[in-house]
Amino acid sequence: MAKNLQVTIDKDSGFCFGVVYAIDMAEEILEEDGYLYCLGDIVHNDEEVARLRAKGLRIIGHEDLATLSNEKVLIRAHGEAPETYRTALENNITLIDASCPVVLKLQNRIKTSHDDNEKILIFGKHGHAEVIGLQGQTNNEALVFQDLEELDHAELPASFTLYSQTTKSVDKFYAIKEELIKRGYEVKANDTICRQVSNRYEDLGDFARQYDKIVFVSGKKSSNGKVLYDVCRQANPNSYFISDPAELDATIFQENESVGICGATSTPMWLMKDVKENLEAL
Repeated sequence: MAKNLQVTIDKDSGFCFGVVYAIDMAEEILEEDGYLYCLGDIVHNDEEVARLRAKGLRIIGHEDLATLSNEKVLIRAHGEAPETYRTALENNITLIDASCPVVLKLQNRIKTSHDDNEKILIFGKHGHAEVIGLQGQTNNEALVFQDLEELDHAELPASFTLYSQTTKSVDKFYAIKEELIKRGYEVKANDTICRQVSNRYEDLGDFARQYDKIVFVSGKKSSNGKVLYDVCRQANPNSYFISDPAELDATIFQENESVGICGATSTPMWLMKDVKENLEAL
């Protein structure tokens, strides 16, 4: 018996402009050269990485970069630390720099703060590609923290400058700032969160409330995906996280239900369309 689900894709979901820019650049070079090295996953989505690998994209790590020479290497939207650029110069590597403009602007601001001898705290995910690039602007001297509990026993200077990874929650950033001021620190806060991402936090709740069920499509590595999925779940408890159409569980959908599909800033639209087709075929 067909379930006759009414399925809608969120028009605001899908790649942010930084990711679109990086993938467009990669596809252009792949078409010309047949292959291209990329430093780290071009986007935190395994399905999209697999699609580009099939076109000749070769994912490498920093240790591989040191062994390459006379090649082209793509820097993805997350940006890179100064060390990467130095290695490229030494090895005659042409860097195709697809760092997101929002990330580049933040890197420059952090570098300026560091050059002015300011003590720097970065609200961000440990080990995240963007955060590694940001920390690199400070000779890795900046203190990175994921939540306030980490600072409870840290020896902090009396005054410091606070920055944030571009994909963090604006509300959480300001709550952290207020709490640190309350604890007696002098905090110079720089809200460097990407508005394309933060606006999505706000709009997504409105989208999720409109449907019986929500299917959230994202790579498991996407930190932005985890945050956005939580937004969905808070707005609509009947929200389900999947990375691939094969993970859909037909038993959770009832006949004639309305289903909304949405995703992270690293979720390709083609993947959400695949999920829609699968749901409509139930």
